[in-house]
Amino acid sequence: MIQNAPGVKDARPVGNGLRCDKFATRKIIRVRINPPMKLAVYSGSRFWLHFLPALTWVAAIFSTGCAGGGARAPEPTTPEETYANPQAYPSPYQSATPPRQPAATPKPVPPPVARVALGIDVLAAENFSYLQGRRVGLLTHPAGVNRDGVSTIDILRRAPGVKLVALFGPEHGLYGDEAAGNPVANRVDKKTGLPVYSLYGDFRKPTPDMLKGVDVMVVDLQDIGTRSYTFISCLRKTMEACFEQNITVVVLDRPNPLGGLKVGGPIIEDKWLSYVGDYRVPYVFGLTIGELAQMAKDNPGWLDVPENVRVSGKLIVVPMNGWRRSMIWQDTGLKWAPTSPNIPTVGAAFGYSLAGLAGAINTAKFQHGVGTAYPFRFLNYPNRRPADVAATMNALNLAGLNFVSYTYRDAEGTERSGVYVNITDWNAVEPTRLAFEMMKLDAAWNPNGNPYGKLSGTEANSFEKYVGSTAWFQEISTKGRRADVAAFFRTWDAQDAAFQQWSQRWWIYPK
Repeated sequence: MIQNAPGVKDARPVGNGLRCDKFATRKIIRVRINPPMKLAVYSGSRFWLHFLPALTWVAAIFSTGCAGGGARAPEPTTPEETYANPQAYPSPYQSATPPRQPAATPKPVPPPVARVALGIDVLAAENFSYLQGRRVGLLTHPAGVNRDGVSTIDILRRAPGVKLVALFGPEHGLYGDEAAGNPVANRVDKKTGLPVYSLYGDFRKPTPDMLKGVDVMVVDLQDIGTRSYTFISCLRKTMEACFEQNITVVVLDRPNPLGGLKVGGPIIEDKWLSYVGDYRVPYVFGLTIGELAQMAKDNPGWLDVPENVRVSGKLIVVPMNGWRRSMIWQDTGLKWAPTSPNIPTVGAAFGYSLAGLAGAINTAKFQHGVGTAYPFRFLNYPNRRPADVAATMNALNLAGLNFVSYTYRDAEGTERSGVYVNITDWNAVEPTRLAFEMMKLDAAWNPNGNPYGKLSGTEANSFEKYVGSTAWFQEISTKGRRADVAAFFRTWDAQDAAFQQWSQRWWIYPK
C-alpha cells in the first residue's frame, strides 16, 4: 500500500546528462510576506509582485514571454459496475499482503492538516478575477472538480460575472466514458445546452471556428504524471490554438499524483515526438500540469507556433494552495476521481507509471490487469502460474517493489488470480524499470519468439513513439532476453537527474 510516502530525496545530476544550456529559461520569482501570500507576474525581464490578502500560500503566473490515452491496453472484460462498487473486492489502494518495510525507513511526511486547495478552489476564492466579464471556454473532464467534488463546469456556470460559452473534451471525452484511442464526436451538452467540442476526433487542436466567441480558455485536467497519457498533449494543442487567436489560456493546477520529486525513464528523442509524447521530458516527469504548461510556453520550439506567437501568447497558471512536491496523492486529503476508464483509482495511476510501457505493442503477452480491480497492478502471463511469475519478478530485486501471487473474487463472484504489484517504498522505486524488465521477460517467454524483433515498420514506429528511445528498440528487438536493461537505466537515470535539476526553475511548489 502506498501510505504517506517518506520524503523523496533530491535527484542529483550524474555524468553529462542533458545539455541544459540549450534551453531558454526563466525563473518564477517568489516573495514571502505575512500572511505568506504570493503572486508572481512577469513579462520579458520585468516583473511586478502583487499581494493578495484572501488566501494562504497562493502563487499565480502571468506570462507574455517565451515556451495519451497512454499505451494501448485491452478493453475491460468486467462490467463498468466493478469500478462503481469498491466494496465488492479488496480496495485497489491496498496491497494484497502487508507491505514489506524497507531496511531503513526515512522520516515520513507529516499527514496534511487540511485538504489541498486546487486551482479551481483558488480561482473561486479570488472571485474568478481572471474571468470577470469574459466569455469562457472550458477544457475539462469528469475529474475536473474542486476539492469538494463539485464539477468545474457547474462552478463556472454559477460564477458571477463569468459567461461560460463552450466546452471542450480531451481523449475519453468530456464525460470520460470513451475507450482509449476511440474518436469522440462533437455534441451538445444536455445539462447546460452548451456546445461540446471534441479534441480527440476529427481535430486534436481547436479550430478557429471552435474558438469564435471565446475570450479566455480555462483548462482543468487531472493528469497522472506520465508522458504518454494524452491530456498534456491536448493542453499543448489548446495553448497553440489559443495563442494563435490571441486568446488567454488559464490553467487550473492540480497535483501530480506521483508527487513532484519522482522522475524516470527515457527522455523522448525529438524524432519520436507525437501525441503520445509531445514534450521533451522523461516518461515520468515530476511536474504538475501547470508547471509543464509554463515550461512549454517558455522554451523555443516546444510549441508548434511561430516564435512571435509563442512570445506574445498569454498564459496564467492558477496554483494550488497547500501542495508540496513531497506529497503523493494520498497525502493531499483529496478524493480521487477516475481520469479515464482504465485509470479508475489512484492505484492504477501508480501502476501505469510502472508497467504501462510494457503494453506499447499489441503482440506483447503480459496482461496488465485492465478490467480487474487492480488495473496496471495485477499482472498475468499466459500459461504461467502466477506464483512462478511472481518468483521470477521478485528475483529481479526491483527497489521499492515486491510481487505477490494473489487471488480474489470480483463483483460477480468470479475468481481471479494474478501477480499483484506491491509498492513497499515509493521513494526507492525506479519508475518505468518494471515495464522494461517485462519487455525482456516477454522476449524470453513469448511462445512465438521475441515479439519486438517481428514488428512491422508501422508497429515499430508506434512503439518508439511511446518509449522514445531508438537505442532501446534496437536493443530489445535484436537481443531480446539478453537486453541490458540495467545499462540503459544507468544512462537514463543520469539524464533524468540533469533534467530535474534544469526543470527546477519552473517549480511553483516547495519540497
